[in-house]
Amino acid sequence: MGLPQPMAARSPGQPLQPQTARGVAEAGHWWAPGARSPAPTGAEQEQRIIDFQAAFPDLHFTIEDLVAEGDRVVFRATMRGTHQGLFRDIAPTGRPIAVAVLDIVRVADGAFAEQWGGPDLLDLLQQLGAVVSLR
Repeated sequence: MGLPQPMAARSPGQPLQPQTARGVAEAGHWWAPGARSPAPTGAEQEQRIIDFQAAFPDLHFTIEDLVAEGDRVVFRATMRGTHQGLFRDIAPTGRPIAVAVLDIVRVADGAFAEQWGGPDLLDLLQQLGAVVSLR
């Protein structure tokens, strides 16, 4: 089983920080045609990531755990950035974010065939002050 690049070269604690929104959007190419996911895939995912990068231009990820067995890969990461652009109709706050990401993917022919998980969006919205925190 081959992992999509640049994931194959990463290990826990190592940052995944593309230099441009286009670099982040390359993650959209990690998806196999017809992939199944509750989140968007392919070109739709590329645009979603570009929009996210516009809202958080210093966005970067640190892979905390990366486990592969058979055709499954599980990774836990921390997504960090500063809210400097419009995000889901939320005006820029200038607030820093640190959000947990947990994904499980099934890999086929070096691409994501299925995916479950993603970032903790409730925590992200709470950090931006858009949702009242329950803490």
